[in-house]
Amino acid sequence: MNIPNLIKMANQIGAFFEAMPNHEQAVKDIASHIQRSWDPRMRAALLRHIGDAGDAELSPMVREAFVLVKKAG
Repeated sequence: MNIPNLIKMANQIGAFFEAMPNHEQAVKDIASHIQRSWDPRMRAALLRHIGDAGDAELSPMVREAFVLVKKAG
């Protein structure tokens, strides 16, 4: 998997949902979108990267969303 591309895609999803007035719902919607739309291998690769290298490259909302993605398995 191309990690820089996955990071870019995740941040683009986050940018779309940042306009929502309800922060908590936006984070849930980001996580839901990633769970529904991304291939499980993509999610696993980015979660592995976050575990190995951290999440500094992700926007704050996407970081929060990936906490939910990780919990959902």
